Amino acid sequence: MTVRHNAAESRYELDTEHGLAVAVYREQGDRAIFTHTEVPAADEGKGIGARLVRAALDDTRKRGFKIVPACSFVAAFVRRHPEYNDAP
Repeated sequence: MTVRHNAAESRYELDTEHGLAVAVYREQGDRAIFTHTEVPAADEGKGIGARLVRAALDDTRKRGFKIVPACSFVAAFVRRHPEYNDAP
């Protein structure tokens, strides 16, 4: 499973056997604000959301943006992985 950046839709995507998992963001200056994460219900609890978000945050950093977790899933991920915390 490969995470892809769909810049036209401002989201990261991951195909699963049950559908599409997405992490949606919006850019504001030097920040990428993650506003929504969704995984197909049949894939919940399998680590797909974490795989998607980790790849999205890694790519966001490579693109030179700071991470702002505005959705609860990304916020919880950042709490568990403080190396992604860009808060001042």
